[in-house]
Amino acid sequence: MAKLEQMLLVPPTGESSQGNMPAAKLLGKRTHQMPGKLNVSELFFEVPKNYSKAQDGSLRLFARSVKRFEKPVDISKKEIKQPPWLLFLQGGPGMPCKSPQYYPWTDILLDKGYQILFLDQRGTGLSSTVTARTLATEGGLAKQAASLKNFRADSIVMDCEAIRKILTADYPAEKKKWTIMGVSFGGFCCGTYLSNFPEGLQEVFISAGLPPLVKDPDIIYKYQFRRLAERNKAYYEKYIEDIHRVKDIIRYIQKESVILPSGGNFSVLRLRQLGSYFAFHGTMDIVHDMICRLTSDLNQFGFFTRPTLAAFDEMMPFDTMPLSALIHEPIYARGHPTRWSADRVMSHIPEFQRVSVDGPEPVLFTGEMVFRDMFKDYDELRNLQETADLLAHAEDWPELYDEAQLAKNEVPIYSAVYVDDMLVHFDLSRDAASKIKNCKTFITNTLYHEALFSKSNEVMKQLFALRDDTVD
Repeated sequence: MAKLEQMLLVPPTGESSQGNMPAAKLLGKRTHQMPGKLNVSELFFEVPKNYSKAQDGSLRLFARSVKRFEKPVDISKKEIKQPPWLLFLQGGPGMPCKSPQYYPWTDILLDKGYQILFLDQRGTGLSSTVTARTLATEGGLAKQAASLKNFRADSIVMDCEAIRKILTADYPAEKKKWTIMGVSFGGFCCGTYLSNFPEGLQEVFISAGLPPLVKDPDIIYKYQFRRLAERNKAYYEKYIEDIHRVKDIIRYIQKESVILPSGGNFSVLRLRQLGSYFAFHGTMDIVHDMICRLTSDLNQFGFFTRPTLAAFDEMMPFDTMPLSALIHEPIYARGHPTRWSADRVMSHIPEFQRVSVDGPEPVLFTGEMVFRDMFKDYDELRNLQETADLLAHAEDWPELYDEAQLAKNEVPIYSAVYVDDMLVHFDLSRDAASKIKNCKTFITNTLYHEALFSKSNEVMKQLFALRDDTVD
């Protein structure tokens, strides 16, 4: 295990479209040799909480970098290798990165000659984690809401640009730019990066994450509910017996007060949220397995057993990642309040409003949406209801995308777009691709939202074909 290297202040240098930013610094770096001959380094950075208000204090960010292991060389006899950097921007919002060995495409990118940086975006993982307790240290509700406004793509991208300048400080000018790869919300961050700091980018890869260039999140949810209705139809056609099973479960939880091991409520709303799994390859089966397990408990014992409730509890991560709930709708806000958009949109869709245990119609599952009543069902969210309300009615959201800059963009973009994506609708992705200059797309109806992880070889092959193929 290598000695901890304490690093001095390294201020970002150079001009950007955002002007000079406050200084960031690398606090420490520890490198490990991992199985498969990888060198994995753990890095901690300090960055301003609010780049326009240095007095607001700082945040600590965590990242892992990975490159191929090489035997130490005598630097007096051999030039030090400086492989180009590739930054991975995780989906979410509110989700941390996993270790490099988890991602099936790590080896592919290393073979392409990159060294990769896996960043826990601010508020996630080990990067100044947001929880109800850490937020309480900010002060009252208004201060908590104000603090949370610093956890969107605009601030994440400023972190990334500051980190880039630290990591490439000793690189020659022609190697200081880096490649970024974003999936889902990470792709939205790529759009903000292209808008604000294109001079820091060599190339951009995006999977299921071309940013929807809309001002009103209601548009997002209208598309999502439309696709969700299709996925519900496919689910109940595959598992027709689950129509009555789901209703039996609802009858029981409407009659009995069921408390989950986490302390949260087993509500009808929480049951219906299992539909978020419909966005991924093969995960309808996971929902069906849970419905079978709940039904089996009722049939055998007349109640749900603790192992079953614990398994159900773990399927929705909002207790461990409350930031996902708090800023899920604000990530779309561009100058207008969100006002609990998913709730309002669903209230106008009868088939999703209907939760009847009588009659032949199935009860429809919802998807990756955050509803106000969730803050009653999840133990970690209960103390955050009023803060979430303040965010939902905030009007002073800054712009996330510079559409004029995107229209004249010169950075090469290679994007995988999925026709049947339940979370980032194809029509909105196609519209974004038409508005962002220099964007090449691979379009398919055979892959779903998380294909970068479940079908890595195919997605990476197609993304690099976009980059390396020539068109006469």
